[in-house]
Amino acid sequence: MSENLITAIHHASFIVKNTERALTFYCGLLGLEQDHNRPDLDYLGAWLQVGDGQIHLLELPNPDPVDNRPAHGGRDRHLAMTVTNLAQIQSLLEQAGIDFTLSKSGRRALFCRDYDGNGIELIESVA
Repeated sequence: MSENLITAIHHASFIVKNTERALTFYCGLLGLEQDHNRPDLDYLGAWLQVGDGQIHLLELPNPDPVDNRPAHGGRDRHLAMTVTNLAQIQSLLEQAGIDFTLSKSGRRALFCRDYDGNGIELIESVA
């Protein structure tokens, strides 16, 4: 193929046990905005804006085990997002008692998990 048919990631979905609790992590702690245009689906959840894309929270029974996952999120499936100030994110995570590990690649990045064990990588954007 000579042309790029895929141009962007539209959204990523995470299964959560409790939408309201998940919103305290994503909106309350990380500062994401909730998109209230989510249609009325047959399960609870939320849509969160991340730049031009979204995270969809799906409140469904979690089929993924959360025990025995790698401590370092870089060795597990995860969603990577850019941040403007990694030190501020580190401080917020520490205050909230959220464990994280720094990237082993040398980049200014860290890995953490939400309350349901979903892996998140936060990478400081370089201006």
